[in-house]
Order: sequence, then C-alpha cells, then structure tokens
Amino acid sequence: MRHLNFVLVLFVAAMLAACGDNGSRAGDQTLKTKFSAQITFGDSLADVGTYAVGPIAAAGGGKYTINGNNVTLNPALTGTTWSELMAAQLSLPAPCAAQTGLDGDPAQGFSVPVVNHAGCFGYAQGGARVTNPVGPRNKLTGSPLGQLTVPVVTQIANHLAVSGGRFKSDEIVFLLAGGNDAFILLDQLAAGALAAGQAAGASTFASSLVAQLAAGATDPASASVAIGTALQAESARPGHTDASVVQAAVTAAAQQPGNAAGADPAVYGPMVTKAQSNAAAAGAAAGAKYARDNGPAVVTAMGTAGAELAALVKNRIVANGANFVVVNALPDIAITPGALAQPAETRELIKAMVASFNDQLKAGIAGDAKILFVDLYALTHDESANPAPYGLTNTTMAACGANALGGASLVCNGGNLAAGDVSHFMFADDYHPTPFEHLLVARYISQQMIARGWI
Repeated sequence: MRHLNFVLVLFVAAMLAACGDNGSRAGDQTLKTKFSAQITFGDSLADVGTYAVGPIAAAGGGKYTINGNNVTLNPALTGTTWSELMAAQLSLPAPCAAQTGLDGDPAQGFSVPVVNHAGCFGYAQGGARVTNPVGPRNKLTGSPLGQLTVPVVTQIANHLAVSGGRFKSDEIVFLLAGGNDAFILLDQLAAGALAAGQAAGASTFASSLVAQLAAGATDPASASVAIGTALQAESARPGHTDASVVQAAVTAAAQQPGNAAGADPAVYGPMVTKAQSNAAAAGAAAGAKYARDNGPAVVTAMGTAGAELAALVKNRIVANGANFVVVNALPDIAITPGALAQPAETRELIKAMVASFNDQLKAGIAGDAKILFVDLYALTHDESANPAPYGLTNTTMAACGANALGGASLVCNGGNLAAGDVSHFMFADDYHPTPFEHLLVARYISQQMIARGWI
C-alpha cells in the first residue's frame, strides 16, 4: 500500500486550501454537492461527545482523542475528530452528540441522566457495536463507567424516528463501526481460554499432588483414594484457600499406613512445587488449545457483524432515501498499541477478524452508486508501515499519559500527556487516534469523495 503515501501528499495541499476554519472553499474549489446535513453512526472513532458529562467533562474529556484545543502547545493538538473536520469542509455546522449521559456507578459520579438532543445527528457512541447493545464499559459488563453503547442498528432507528422515517436526499451519512465487536469477542475468547486453563490446571495439580503424596504409603492405591477424597472435600468447602487444600491432602496422606513422614514440610514441599509446575504447564496448554479451537468462530462472528452492517446500510439507510452514504472500513486494529502488547498469535487472529469484517461489509454494499466504501484499513496499515510521508512520528505508543481512567483517551487532554512532543503520534491511547491522525483520516475520506465526484 505504499502508493497511498504519494496520493496523500498530492491531496494535502488541496485539502488545506479547500478546508478553512469555517469550511469555506477557496478559488474554484466549490462543492459539487451542497449537503443539507451530516449524519454520523458508529462507535468511539466517530463519537463527538456522548459522554462529555459529569466527571468526564470535569476532567477535561469527552471525546476519544487528545481532548481540548491545545494549539498553544502544538498546532496539531486541535482536539477535533475526523467527523468534525468533514463537517467543516462540507460547510456544515459542527456535529453534536445526539444523546449524552452515563449509566454507571452513582458513587463515582458516573450516573448522569440520558438526554436526547434535538437537531444533533452525531449518533456514534463509544463502546457501540453493530447490533448488540452491550459493548465495552457498558454497565452490564461490570464497568462502573456505564457507557450507553447504543448499537448502530438502534442509532439508525433513533434517527428515523425523529426524521419522519426518511433520510433527505441531500444529506451526507457517515458510518464507522465494528471495533467493539472485535474487542468483545476477544474478551469472550480470553475468558473462555482462562476458564479452560484454570480447570485443567486445577485438575492437574490435584492429580499430581495426590499421586506424589500417595507414593510413600504401604498401599498407594488406597492412599490415593483417601487423599483425593480429602482434597476434593476441602476444595468444595466455601472459604477454602490453596493452602488449606494442600494441608487437607497432606493430613490425609500422613494418616495412611507407612506414610507418616509425609507430614514433614521438607517432604511434601517439593511435591507441592512440582504439582504447581505441572498445573501451570497443563493450564497454559489447555488455554492455548481453547483459543486455537475457538478462534475460527470469532472470525466468523466478525464476518457476520460486517454483513449485518452492510444490510443496515442498504435496507435501513439507502432504502429510506439516503443518496450519499460513506461507509468506512474497520481500521487495522492489529497495529494499535493495545494489539502490539498481545502475543503474536492474538495479533494474527485480530488481523483475520478485521479482514473477515471488512470483506463481508464491502461485499454487502458493492455495486450501489449511493454508497462509497472508504478503505481505512489500507490507510492505517500503510501509515504503520510507512509513517514518515504522513508526518507521523510514532505509530506504536500512546500519546496520553496517566489519568483518572488509566490513560484512556476519553479523559486525555493537554494536561496529562506523555512526556515529549506527542502531537504527531498516531494513537492517543491503546486504540484511539490523536487529532493529527483524525486529520489524516479526514483527508483520506475527502480524497475518496472527490474521486467519486461527490465533492
């Protein structure tokens, strides 16, 4: 994808000339299409302030980037997102969140009334999935933050409910979603692998320890039954600990004929250590096997989500009057700092998940002149491989430093950045773009819209 560098450079000057502070066009850069409104559906990558309330707003946050106008620190730290930049370029009002609020822990201030804002068409919400209402940091995941995570299917329905069931023919509609489906699926896979590993580890620990403790008895077979019964009984007792389980097994072992020496810590201590080592190896193997066996299912599930999004675009947006719909591919989340911290096998799985989603999304909307597919995967993948021509100085680290949400971009601002000049970093936190990366995304979307003849 190295060709993207050259194409982008050619468009930088044109985009700068075409997009002023108020979106005015210079010279002969007159808009080919005069849009009446901008409507945006999706997740945190397009959220313009759903959670800019309560303690989030008080902390100087609200969007998933480096928040606030920090141009005095660096001209690139504008605090604007790609959807805000697109509205400016299209001479439209700055987008506002269609809904705001939090449904989290009142004790932490994360319970803020949900308010629907008339005339605001920024429906994208942090944590939103394509059709499932439970996304990352939704209260049903156990998160105290209580993100609303209204899915795209409902976002579209909400807009139709306030617009007479139709889109206007001269509205521009943007969509960007799918990342949270990937994150939830990965979390579920990890939880399953952990459970499988713990079960295998516990079973192996018990069998290894019982066999070792029984070996010194006069009748090892009978001793194994007695020791195993004691171990299982203690394991099932509410309030048991690892130490109490071991002690129950050791006590039973020492009561077996010929096995009194088993009560000596010098005797049973090495046995416990060996059993723990065997358990760790068995647990790791079982967890890895679970991930391998179930990895294809999450790839398939991501393909299903991509197909669902394509169907929503065709059957709920275009079919209801929209003539200009920009559908963004899921970016390459395998190159994010969060993904780079994972094992190589996990990163390969993420790549396959993203490819499955994008392939189904693209295939589902192919051939419709009213839909423009913008390949943000190609852009972000190339940026990671060839950052310099894009003006990116770092594509692997987060620009945000420690903050009230553990470094999350939702409350990241000019006052809690990492040390040094982070203005041209690609990522604000483990997964979300900096304002500079948002600018690159907006330019790329503009390029594709120009090529289509829409602007």
